[in-house]
Order: sequence, then C-alpha cells, then structure tokens
Amino acid sequence: MAPPRPADSPVPGQRRRAVGEETPEDAGVEPPYLDLERLEGGALELLPADVFDYYAGGAESETTLREAPGSWRSWRLRPRVLRGVTSVPLDTELLGSPVRSPIGVAPWAYQGMAHPDGELATARGAAAAGSLMTVSTSATHTLEEVAAAAAGSPAWFQLYRLHSGAHTDDLARRAGAAGYAALVLTVDLPLLGRRRRDLRHDFALPAGLRMANHPADGDRPSLQDLATATWTFDDIARFGDLSGLPVVVKGVLRGDDATRCVQAGAAAVWVSTHGGRQVDPAVASAHALPEVVDAVGDEVEVYADGGIRSGSDVLTALALGARAVFVGRPTIWGLATGGADGVAGVLTGLGEELAHTMALCGVTDVRSVPRDTVVPAR
Repeated sequence: MAPPRPADSPVPGQRRRAVGEETPEDAGVEPPYLDLERLEGGALELLPADVFDYYAGGAESETTLREAPGSWRSWRLRPRVLRGVTSVPLDTELLGSPVRSPIGVAPWAYQGMAHPDGELATARGAAAAGSLMTVSTSATHTLEEVAAAAAGSPAWFQLYRLHSGAHTDDLARRAGAAGYAALVLTVDLPLLGRRRRDLRHDFALPAGLRMANHPADGDRPSLQDLATATWTFDDIARFGDLSGLPVVVKGVLRGDDATRCVQAGAAAVWVSTHGGRQVDPAVASAHALPEVVDAVGDEVEVYADGGIRSGSDVLTALALGARAVFVGRPTIWGLATGGADGVAGVLTGLGEELAHTMALCGVTDVRSVPRDTVVPAR
C-alpha cells in the first residue's frame, strides 16, 4: 500500500515526494464535486434518459442554455496586487438572513426523480454548506417538510402560477407560517416554454411521484389554460401581504421591468432565464445583470443565476452587482450522484473556488466587490 499523502501537502507541485513514496492510485483526479462536467456525466449514467433530459434540457433550439456558461466568460477579471490578501471569508446576508456563502440553490421541480430523498436531501446539503435554498412549488415534499430539513439555515419558497388562485394564495400563507425568510415569485412563465427534449421523450412524471404542494383534488390546470389567472405588478404587494414575507421577483431580464418591480414593492429582483427553459434565444443573465443593477441602484438586492459553473463566474456576477448567485443543474447533479453530501460538495467546492479566486484578485469582501474587478473581454 502506498503511504498516505502528507497532511500538510498544500498544492500539487508545491511539495517534494518522499524517497520511496509511491504515486497514489487516485493521483491526478480532481475532487469529484469540482469537475461539474464529470458530475453531470455521472448523473447521465444514473438517471433514466427522459429524467436526465428533463433536468438538462432547455427550450426550443437551446441557444439560451448553450450560451449561458460562456456568457460569464465574456468578462475578464482585473486582479489587484500587493493587497495582502491570503484568505477571504464568504459570509454575507440575504434580505437580512445571515448565510455563510453567497452561492445559493435555485428552485427546481420534482427532485424526487433525482434522489429518493429529493428536496429533503438538498435542504440538508445546502444547510451543511451554509447556503440558502429556494424550494419549488413543484417539490416532492411539502414546503413544511423541506423547511424542517433546512432548520438552522434560511430558506425561501418559490411560487408558480400553477394552480387556482385560492390554492396559490394558500401556499403563500403556508410559506409565511412555515418560517421561510422570503417568497420568490417566478414571473417568466406566462405559459410553459416549448422544451423539445421533453416532447421527444413524450415525458411524463413517474407513476407515484409525490406532488406534495399540489391540491389534493388534482386541481392542476395546464399553464396554457390559465389565461384568466395572469399575474401583474400589483400581485407583488398582494403576495407580500398574504405571506407576511419580503417578495423576490425572479425572471427579470430588463432594467425597466426591474424598476417597476421595485416600485410595486419587491424587496429584491432575480436576474434569470429560467435555466434556458422559457424564451429562446434570450439575453444571457451575465449580459442582463449590469442593466438591472444600474436600474435599481442600491434600492434592493439583485441576484442572478444561469450557467454559473465556477468560482470565477460567481466573482464576475458579484462584481457586476449581484448580492448572491444561485445554481440549479450543478446541485441536481450533486443530488443525483451523492444525495445531501453531493449537494454540499458542489456548493462547498464552488465556494472554495470563489474564495481562492478572490484572494488571487486582491478582493476581500463578497458584499462589496468593486465593479472594475471585471471588464468585457476583447
């Protein structure tokens, strides 16, 4: 058996191999939750093809989906030197709730298809990583059950316009009663995006999959049938009153819309393309974020998601004015391959990358990353 690596071995290439020390069998293998492409490949092997494509796919030609990761790389970091930075704490606050990381979990439906514990495992993993979780209306555990699993770490509840007005209003009230710290209105679904992978598979939810927050009587009309139940800016304040919670508006890609959301009572706006699953091709979050931040100024917090796959992507978003970022598919792949530990591994790995990149750039505080830390790539 090869001797163990020295405990104080810092970075490959920065130590001398001891005489007689053999190369470990796992040499050259990255920690599993830092290689997100490899993690996605692991999920592909584990999940049924139609379930994997439900999570992985986007709308129409998937242009928005494909362009999202690269859009963050259309910016370049401008490091500061001689700042004496060697370590960076990631603690911050989101709408007054302390968190240990500015990297949160985006809402995603039907997580019970990825892992038997579904959203409960995601909540435990997010709590272990010190990250905020956003729980979907279409969770496979009740919003109360997930809130209990996330105990000790703040969570937000995401609301869709999926059901009758009475049931949706009741979900908002229940979120407030269950201890959620905010209500997230997803507003980019006037109707469901045309997702070709789902059409190709004739995708249907597995028999017996629990629809925990849906009405017991099966009152779940199609989004295409909800023409009389559309939301307006007035619903922002209304849902705030119903839930007693600050309202985050998710799905904003324009500065003028962001301004109107704030005027209507939003506590925060969330720049998002819905994972590339709605309008296609849509402006990437990395390109929409500066306009939204400039429009609302310091009035409210701004968040972003969409193709974030590295610590440098997170730093770019923070430099462009985001208070926090949220990741969806990477946490799903972590959940599918490792349950709660997988989710925690993904979030912790991204956080470690962020802290490392910030130290290299001479930036010390995730709450105030200077805008000139990034410039457009030339």
